[in-house]
Amino acid sequence: MSYRIKEAFYSLQGEGKHSGRPAIFCRFSHCNLWNGKEADRSNAICPFCDTDFVGTDGQNGGIFANAVDLVNHLLALWPAKNDQAWSHPFVVLTGGEPLLQVDEPLINQLHQQHFEVAVETNGTLTPPAGLDWICVSPKANAPLLITSGDELKLVYPQPDLPPKKMAPLDFKYFYLQPMDNADPAIQTANQKAAINYCLNHPQWQLSLQTHKLLGID
Repeated sequence: MSYRIKEAFYSLQGEGKHSGRPAIFCRFSHCNLWNGKEADRSNAICPFCDTDFVGTDGQNGGIFANAVDLVNHLLALWPAKNDQAWSHPFVVLTGGEPLLQVDEPLINQLHQQHFEVAVETNGTLTPPAGLDWICVSPKANAPLLITSGDELKLVYPQPDLPPKKMAPLDFKYFYLQPMDNADPAIQTANQKAAINYCLNHPQWQLSLQTHKLLGID
């Protein structure tokens, strides 16, 4: 199987449980909830999406014929591969929707190269076996097939998907992430609403997009 990658880069994880952790990000092209075209955003299940996942023309993007080629490409981005103490790279498979393409051969090849493998998914597709960390970000009006995992990260507010609906699910960590908005007033209101919800429902923790606050990828 070939893999279509929008971009791949080394940075700090900006969200959720692993916030601040150095990681290789591998962004897969395509999503099953939106085609990524601005003209069709209003018809998307998640019209608030803030990610460009269309094509393969991003930083270190491309089409990779097989798992070996892609893993070698990602491994080259890890700065400490020759340092035995830090020779286990952390990779975040994201998108778009990565589970449209991520399969067991890719996960197995990543493990052969000593990667710790995380995925960030909308939860609408069943994941292959072998992932080390599953972060689900559910979307209103989309089916949710992944109801257990490591981290549930809910963009908030989504009127049709209140946190109380997600609270009974079997995840280790529950995060609310304020919905991004170009209007500063709305952005501030979303942040305050998320903070208040977490304070009143301590099952939930606040997740901020710290990479945006810091001005990094």
